[in-house]
Amino acid sequence: MTNEQLNSGNPKVDIEYRRKKNAEEMRYQVITFALMIFLTLVAFVAVGYEGFSASFAVPFILVLAFVQVAFQLYYFMHMSHKGHEAPALFLYSGVFVGFITVLAFMTVIWW
Repeated sequence: MTNEQLNSGNPKVDIEYRRKKNAEEMRYQVITFALMIFLTLVAFVAVGYEGFSASFAVPFILVLAFVQVAFQLYYFMHMSHKGHEAPALFLYSGVFVGFITVLAFMTVIWW
């Protein structure tokens, strides 16, 4: 939304709108924080439990780490908000280049 759309000319309405948006965003951050703590505890249990082999635990922990990175980007670093398309583009481009680099080195070493 543009500044003209957000600013109705009535300060009371604008303050209420901002309070509502801030409360909604804070709720998302608290829920995400709780989920990240839960995923961390699940990762510790996966490592500590004797029934899981390393061939299961390592990929499982990497998946949990990927989910936590996504939560971190979208909720704590506000990448889901409008206006963050350029930083998201650079971030994803860097991840892509890093992935290709690691893949290239692994291919050179393994073959």
